Amino acid sequence: MPSSARADAAARYTITELAQEFEVTPRAIRFYEDMGLLTPGRDGRRRIYAQRDRTRLKLTLRGKRLGLSLQEIKQLVDMYDSPQDTAAQLQAFLEVLASHRRQLERQREDIELTLAEIAQHEARCRELLAGARRR
Repeated sequence: MPSSARADAAARYTITELAQEFEVTPRAIRFYEDMGLLTPGRDGRRRIYAQRDRTRLKLTLRGKRLGLSLQEIKQLVDMYDSPQDTAAQLQAFLEVLASHRRQLERQREDIELTLAEIAQHEARCRELLAGARRR
C-alpha cells in the first residue's frame, strides 16, 4: 500500500517514503528532526516515522509555503500536539497569520512602488531613444 494511502495511527514510514511523498530530500527531513519538529523512533539504525511525524512534516511544509519562520512553525506544530484548549491555539495561529499578512502586504507595496519606478525609467529611456532616432 502506498504511504500516502495509509491512514491508521499505527502507520510507520521510512525517511525515503516521507521524502518521496512530500517531494523533499531526506536531508531536509533530518534537518527538521534536528530542529525538533520531528522525533522518529529507531529500528536499529533506521529512522521510523509515525503518523504524528508525518502530520508534523505536512504542517511544517505548509508553514514554509506560507513563509513562516522555522521558529514560528515549531511553535505552531508544538501547539498541534498540545492537550491545551484549541481556542487558544487557533488564536495564536491567527496572530501569526495576521503578522505575516502585514509583512507580505508591506512587501507588495514595496514591489508595486519599485515596478512603478521601473515603468517611469523605461518610459524615459524610450523617449530618449525615440529622440535620438529622429536626429
